[in-house]
Amino acid sequence: MKLVGIAGSIADESYNRKLLTYVASHFTGALDIEILSISDVPMFSQDNDQTEGAPIQYLKRKIEEADGVIMATPEHNHTTTPALKNVIEWLSYKIHPLMNKPVLIIGASYHTQGSSRAQLSLRQILEAPGVGALVMPSDEFLLANVRTAFDEFGNLKDKRTIKFLDAVMGKFTKWVKVLNAMKDNEKKAAWEQEDLTASHPTDTTIDVPMDADDWVEQGATKTNAASGSDYVKLDRGLLTVDQLNWFLNTMPLELTYMDDNDQFIYYNNFLDHDEMLAPRYPKQVGSPMAACHPARAVDHVKQVIWALRNKQTDLIKMPVPGNKINEKYIMHCYHAMRSESGDFKGINEWVLDVWPTVKDYLANTGQMLVNDPNAKVDASASASVKPNAKPAADANASASVKEEAAQPAAAEKPDSGSSASVKS
Repeated sequence: MKLVGIAGSIADESYNRKLLTYVASHFTGALDIEILSISDVPMFSQDNDQTEGAPIQYLKRKIEEADGVIMATPEHNHTTTPALKNVIEWLSYKIHPLMNKPVLIIGASYHTQGSSRAQLSLRQILEAPGVGALVMPSDEFLLANVRTAFDEFGNLKDKRTIKFLDAVMGKFTKWVKVLNAMKDNEKKAAWEQEDLTASHPTDTTIDVPMDADDWVEQGATKTNAASGSDYVKLDRGLLTVDQLNWFLNTMPLELTYMDDNDQFIYYNNFLDHDEMLAPRYPKQVGSPMAACHPARAVDHVKQVIWALRNKQTDLIKMPVPGNKINEKYIMHCYHAMRSESGDFKGINEWVLDVWPTVKDYLANTGQMLVNDPNAKVDASASASVKPNAKPAADANASASVKEEAAQPAAAEKPDSGSSASVKS
């Protein structure tokens, strides 16, 4: 079982950090406990948002990857420390890694009451809306008279204290296991946890009804979005909104942006619905991904998004079933987008008929396509996600609703062009 420990003190010498270090050492072999530092966490301020900064993202990832959290709090004026409260402010502002996470509170204090009042304060904070931690509702571990509690090697000296700590940790590990067993997601394949309903707002989510036909217009009004001749500073360019639209709408491929909340928020609208390779309607923009696909495609969409979100791969490519050699070869490509710190920020999908390019190449080089008797069909055309393999989805895994039924690529009989070679 993987646990992380957080001491609520940033002092160079901390008895609560010493207690956590003992816990991690004492349970080596039975538990994997990693102690996280909070000394470089900045002061919380909405006016100086540092959610994407390395210290906050480090804590977020470590907590999310752990089965549970142990927090050791000192007592400052009958409450927990400003340092620990500050950390929880960051972890409940725009990110929520403690939500539904099992937490055990322990603490050490100079006096006989241990850190009882601080633990009560911390419990109330952790159970507040927006934090949503699942604090173990059982025995508290209060280490009193901490100045004399450890020997010269950092081990607890009192055998009864150690026995009680063993009992508390035993209950906590059972608590973690019970909570995990209660989660429906644990009974499913990992990719089934992907939520296509866009019900987990992120820092870029716009508070506009997702089923609104004029979602773009409402969102632009709400955010005072730039438009027309207003300039937008990009990573390596400065364009007006009009220029940006002209640029994207003259791309030789259809582009779609799904954000990290599984919400369809953009496509380059340069063709009418019936002329598109992956037909979309303007009113679909703003919809959750669950509303953009027929029911038969939902599982495959989840597989693709989950694989990209969880870094199984960064790019998934697949041909549309029914491609015919010498007529068309439509490809759907899905590329994960990530922030500078590596966090998933959505998917860039592009759809392109590559046959005109291949045809032009053959015409200009005097070559031709012939069947290769030794070619093997690419197994990645399967609609399933397998360990150590690139997953793929059926052709409906775009932000569009298609009229015709599409079968998973694995069920398609490959046409002769799918195993062709170029020969002079």
